Amino acid sequence: MDVTKYSKEHRELWEDFVSCSNNGTIFHTRKFLSYHPSDRFKDSSLIFTENKKTIAVLTAANVKRDGVPTLISHQGASYGGFVYNDNLSIKQAFSLTESLIDFAKENEFKKIIITHSPFVYQKRYNNYVDFAFMQNGFKYVKREVSSVVVLDVKEDDVFSLFKSEARTATRKAERLGVVVKESDDYAAYYNILKSNLNLRHGVQPAHTLEELIKLKKLFPDEIKLIGAFVDDKMVAGVVNFYCNEKVVLVFYISHNPEYQNYRAVNLLFYTIIKDAIKRGLGYLDFGLFTVNMDPNWGLGRFKENFGARGILRDMFYLDL
Repeated sequence: MDVTKYSKEHRELWEDFVSCSNNGTIFHTRKFLSYHPSDRFKDSSLIFTENKKTIAVLTAANVKRDGVPTLISHQGASYGGFVYNDNLSIKQAFSLTESLIDFAKENEFKKIIITHSPFVYQKRYNNYVDFAFMQNGFKYVKREVSSVVVLDVKEDDVFSLFKSEARTATRKAERLGVVVKESDDYAAYYNILKSNLNLRHGVQPAHTLEELIKLKKLFPDEIKLIGAFVDDKMVAGVVNFYCNEKVVLVFYISHNPEYQNYRAVNLLFYTIIKDAIKRGLGYLDFGLFTVNMDPNWGLGRFKENFGARGILRDMFYLDL
């Protein structure tokens, strides 16, 4: 297996491969990674070929972790790991893993840290790479839990996914006249988001308003702000990332607590889930409810109200 470090001349090859792959998402594309300032990360993404045919790509960065040079899944994206075709064989999975280790050693890295995207992002399920990692000495840094709703019902049967509390709250929102629709008013949404995060956690959003707007311009069809409105005032919102043809990932669930009685978030997700089913998607990913494997019990219960169940998002490491 030959390993080539990514450069700009490979951009078209890279984008074409990700778009046709088994498990690629918008987070693996060069277009997504390009929204970061060029000096924010030291890119060390890799292309793996066999008999001059691309077998896999890996988004990665060169960082100092615990004081040592580390090859790590690109920190500017939610998901990393190998992106590969749906016919990846177990022999190729081992070759990819061994080639990654050889490359890291030859380039004087002392550690590899890789975060895999959850299995629901695959068109055809394949755990060969996980197996190859373990057989080559990788260990878990951590195994976080992400909440995922399986969209295996019809559009008019979304309530069958919900717990009774969520169904009641959704009907209340409808009675009170809450309107859910796509919006381009990112400024209004961001004000709600900042207030929410500061009130609950004393933190700021990971993305600036300008970055969200830039991402929307880069991905006009894949990134959508869905807002809930009362008398034309946005009272809740979420940014949807349509990651690939299987999964929509929801970012930054936020609401104005002054309008809590309207239960706008419930109608928001009822509408989003219904639309995702209409689009033919298989899963809605609510994202993590654990931090360093410590569960946020309330957040987990909240997501379970909409039919979510936990799946693992694994981070592996290998000391060289």
